[in-house]
Amino acid sequence: MNDLRTIALVAGVLLLLSVVTGVGQFLKRHPDRGIDAAAVRTFNLRIRGWWVLCTVLAAAFWLGSTATVTLFGLVSFWALREFITLTPTRKGDHRALFWVFFLFTPLHYVLVGLNRYDIYSVFLPVYATLFVLARAAVAGDYKRFLERTAKIQAGLVVCVYCLSFAPALLALPVAAGVDGGRDANFRLLFFLILLVQFADCMQYVWSRVLGQRLVAAAVSSNRTWEGLLGSATSTALLASVLWWAAPPFEPWQAAIVGLVVAIMGFAGGMTMSAIKRDRGVKDYGTLVVGHGGVLDRITSAGYSRMANISGKAMPRPVRRNSISMRCWRARSTGCSTVVHAPSSAQRGSGCRK
Repeated sequence: MNDLRTIALVAGVLLLLSVVTGVGQFLKRHPDRGIDAAAVRTFNLRIRGWWVLCTVLAAAFWLGSTATVTLFGLVSFWALREFITLTPTRKGDHRALFWVFFLFTPLHYVLVGLNRYDIYSVFLPVYATLFVLARAAVAGDYKRFLERTAKIQAGLVVCVYCLSFAPALLALPVAAGVDGGRDANFRLLFFLILLVQFADCMQYVWSRVLGQRLVAAAVSSNRTWEGLLGSATSTALLASVLWWAAPPFEPWQAAIVGLVVAIMGFAGGMTMSAIKRDRGVKDYGTLVVGHGGVLDRITSAGYSRMANISGKAMPRPVRRNSISMRCWRARSTGCSTVVHAPSSAQRGSGCRK
């Protein structure tokens, strides 16, 4: 990770965290400023959690793509553990869970690391899902069969499948002719994670400042329509300002990405809130102080990353700048198709296996 723009983005985030940390400590030492002490304490805990998250991510990026994929694999494993811990299971589910934790989850991330999009895109939602059903049935326990297997499958999709699309961005050619090589992919991933965290923060801030109408009072008492609108607008503006850090986007494209990230992150947060209400818990864990458990933090990122990479992988009209994307799709599916560009000068160019 030696690209100057990548280093500038990471350094800028760390500098911003330093400034915000200073503000939080100032407010803590001057309680006479009229700001609620509980809000300041929560704010400082969240800042501490952001320091942990950003430092770990930056270190993984610096070590390379293998370390990054491994990090996300460990996070998925931990999140799935939190999810299953709160999900009632029976003895007949234990063998199926063994295969889920120690075969399907690691193997899925191995496929992500090998850039086998053709396999990992269907490995969990198809093959693992069918295996869980069959293995639970072979165990001979039919009580609440559909309910039990559906919960395991939901955990796989939310905790493993969706989140794995984040490191999958590292194997995605962002655009032809983009400077920085593979560093551009790290910069794009860091940019998107930054947007997810910013959108989550803005959702909370705008809901506290202007929140009037709750989206679903029975599910979440602090998520409002005003918070969603403010978060989407703020995130789109930030993305358009930082467009230079997000190849291959133009400012207006980066703004759309920010909008999608905010909406999908909101959807992920509501999903986890509904599950927590169903299980009667406030947080999934306490791994990161001020941020609850791993599962509390990764759902928004998982929803957003899956939407982002799915949008980038969709077929587009052939243009000069889309040749690298089509080459990537051809390599990941193992085909030897020749991609022809529209102009005569480019005819016959493309990729072969």
